[in-house]
Amino acid sequence: MLTTVGTSSLVAEKFGSGPVRAIALHGWGRSGADFARILEGHSALALHLPGFGPAPAPPTAWSSKDYAREIAVALEGMGPLVVVGHSFGGRIAVRLAAAYPHLVSHLVVTGVPLTRVNGPSKPQRGFQVAKALYRAKLIPESVMESARQKYGSLDYRMATGVMREILVQVIAEDYLDDAARVTCPVTMVWGERDKPAPLAAAERALEFFPSATLRVVSGAEHLLEGTLEQEVASAVADALRD
Repeated sequence: MLTTVGTSSLVAEKFGSGPVRAIALHGWGRSGADFARILEGHSALALHLPGFGPAPAPPTAWSSKDYAREIAVALEGMGPLVVVGHSFGGRIAVRLAAAYPHLVSHLVVTGVPLTRVNGPSKPQRGFQVAKALYRAKLIPESVMESARQKYGSLDYRMATGVMREILVQVIAEDYLDDAARVTCPVTMVWGERDKPAPLAAAERALEFFPSATLRVVSGAEHLLEGTLEQEVASAVADALRD
């Protein structure tokens, strides 16, 4: 059932009845529907983050801190809650737990690019040339966009307007300082073969969270499916029992 969050305009899928005890934040290009099986049987919300699913895009290029601030305003008076975050939603969840500790009782994160374990890859030569020509006003926007579509990642190619600006911002962010400020218990559930958010980055972040455990799911990758979905559901159920 689609509902609004508190008195805000944020929209979410509502699960169960009674006071909300958990809220889930989905990954880039996904929606709150990703958490249907994970939240089944619990009184919880799966947010449709602004710019995804039925939720309109933000008015400006929000950072993950901006997303966290808007969610914090919506959650006032509802917490503390178990907050579940996957990938992009996990970025926001960590920001939320660090800046608004009174709203978060337990943090469950999976597939979140919390820090880089390798240096950023260099753009391909053709894209570098196109950008230089575009900056010099030697090629039009249409040609530059063709280069973006040719050389950009799938997420980048699919994003337009303000959402593309948001994507460019957040992929450069690092969350280790925020991790060190998270006071609630943290459960990290990670796919052994996660490529967008490598296990090595999760293991490094584990050293920064004051109170965290890491569950590695053998053979699992990045998306919330199969054994990874089951393990996240188990972690959420455990957090709600605490």
